Amino acid sequence: MTDPTEPAELYRHGLRLLLEKDIAGWVGLWAEDGVMEFPFAPEGWPVRLEGRRAVADYMRHYPDHIDLHDFPEVTVHRTTAPGTIVVEMRGVGRLVETGRPFDMTYIAVVTVEDGLITSYRDYWNPLAVSQAGAGFAGAGR
Repeated sequence: MTDPTEPAELYRHGLRLLLEKDIAGWVGLWAEDGVMEFPFAPEGWPVRLEGRRAVADYMRHYPDHIDLHDFPEVTVHRTTAPGTIVVEMRGVGRLVETGRPFDMTYIAVVTVEDGLITSYRDYWNPLAVSQAGAGFAGAGR
């Protein structure tokens, strides 16, 4: 039996929630003081979100802009840091506004403490937000 509080299982559960468009459920996986960072964020996009409420505000409109269909490639790497994993993944779907395909690769460094996400560094491709309809949380909104 898998442990739902184990970082890799918690992360995979979060991906299922995103596919179900259950943003509230996904945000519920976060510690109250969890931090989400975007080291490659383009100008006008957030670089750091502090706290579950800020993460919720950021993600609120995600399904209105990006219709995720699958995460066909997910590789979880365990690290020597307690509760920390590195995830390589690919998300596919469509942009709601234009109907164009959405295909993004990510690397995330995620730390889980007491069964909740405390830190999430999302190394996504900032060039992807140059597509019309991709601007759910940044300057392109």
